[in-house]
Amino acid sequence: MTVTGAAARFATEGFGPENLPYASFSPDGGEARLGARLGNRAIDLGALAREDSVAALPAEARAAVSAANLDVLLAAGHTVWTAVRRWLLDAVTSEALAGTVESCSYPLESVTVQMPFTVADYVDYYASEHHASNVGRIFRPDQAPLLPNWKHLPVGYHGRAGTVISSGRSIPRPKGLRPGTDGVPSFGPSRKLDIEAELGFVLGGSAPAGEVTVGQAAAEHIFGVVLFNDWSARDIQAYEYVPLGPYLGKSFASSISPWVVPLQALDAARVQPPARDHQLAPYLDDAEDGPWGLDITMEVMLDGECVARPPVRTMYWTAPQMVAQMTVNGASLRPGDFFGSGTVSGPEKDQRGSFLELSWDGKEPLTLRDGSAMSFLRDGQTVTLRGTAPGPNGSVIDFGECTGTIVPAT
Repeated sequence: MTVTGAAARFATEGFGPENLPYASFSPDGGEARLGARLGNRAIDLGALAREDSVAALPAEARAAVSAANLDVLLAAGHTVWTAVRRWLLDAVTSEALAGTVESCSYPLESVTVQMPFTVADYVDYYASEHHASNVGRIFRPDQAPLLPNWKHLPVGYHGRAGTVISSGRSIPRPKGLRPGTDGVPSFGPSRKLDIEAELGFVLGGSAPAGEVTVGQAAAEHIFGVVLFNDWSARDIQAYEYVPLGPYLGKSFASSISPWVVPLQALDAARVQPPARDHQLAPYLDDAEDGPWGLDITMEVMLDGECVARPPVRTMYWTAPQMVAQMTVNGASLRPGDFFGSGTVSGPEKDQRGSFLELSWDGKEPLTLRDGSAMSFLRDGQTVTLRGTAPGPNGSVIDFGECTGTIVPAT
């Protein structure tokens, strides 16, 4: 494919016209606005829509791109966001509009990115068979690794939407009750602070009565994808999770990458999910809706060292199935609803997406390149998630970075 216009001038590998991810950004001294990334520049979509030389958008779409973040576009629904993407692609590949696009954009080093949307509800899933099996072997060594329900439905729980935060914010070490001696817990900062390398999915449109099908989820409701680090305090979680599940061990912080990659940008990354060895319930059956596994490779960087490369293509449950699970009981879907895939782990040791697995709960400490050993996160350490996927015609889709640094408990 011949690239023309502003795309030819500014595109970089991973952030070409095939991608065009969205974020909310503020130029130095300016107000927040909705933007799209082309190479190392952030395009002010509202300013672009006001240019007389650029094709006019319908009123609803114009209002959506002129907002401070993605909220209005998510509420407008899939027909509007599809039209906006087509309009943006036409603009950045037009030779005649190259100068106009440049004048409506800013170098990334001159802007501040922030939360790209307002999180409505948040659900976290447990969709990797390798991760779930590893956790089962660690904590239930005398039982089957997977519990009986795991192959029949995407296991998940509702989380705390208010502590889903944008990349770059520091993560204070959480406090809570931890397992102690003689059955008596102790209170204090987590000693087993961990990551969960996940994908996050941003939802749009509305389904007030729930029951979104697998096909509808992909076509009408999954707006885009981010990298997602669902930080975990394993010791606090271990003491509190029976019988109701995670609470303080998970609710203190969950970081997302600021650039939301549109689902449409991932068409070339679609692959078959792993073979299902249990019959699917009808509402989860995706045989007629095409494959929705995603060929995304993640990297887990610890202070600049790559310690794991979790492969998303190994995930047993797909994003459309997880949306169907969220809504089959009649639960509504709202713009800004968000869910995490659960930790992404592959079959190999260097593909595990948590330090719980990488160190086997501290029994097999991870050796870093400087020769030191670690099991869980120490204060001052920085974790960065990265991710890439194949794009059309040999291109690359880059998800940017999701970063957080651990600071001492307050």
